[in-house]
Amino acid sequence: MSDLTELAGRYIAVWNEPDQHKRAAAISELFTADATYTDPLADVRGHEGIGAVIAGAREQFQGFDFKILGEVDAHHHIARFQWELVPAGGGENLVIGFDVAVSDGAGKIRAVHGFLDKVPAGA
Repeated sequence: MSDLTELAGRYIAVWNEPDQHKRAAAISELFTADATYTDPLADVRGHEGIGAVIAGAREQFQGFDFKILGEVDAHHHIARFQWELVPAGGGENLVIGFDVAVSDGAGKIRAVHGFLDKVPAGA
């Protein structure tokens, strides 16, 4: 389970990476080439699609950081965890989500299924 907890931490770090080139490299290291990312607002496949979703979220929520909320629950090659989007300087979360990440068993993510539990009005 510690490997999947570490994988979830790396996943959140990718969402927080401000440099697009470093972020693209991290996505290549973290996700399989044909990885999928699906949430209520996106359904993409591959590094480029995942990168575009993350870049869009970073653009929309400038000055905010993603953080894991609580513990990572994992078994076999699956991890589930709640996350929050908080102001970089601290304060109340703006968004809360719940992701399920499926690993390929060799240290990469092959699928993420995301859910949004709390979203700002109009988002």
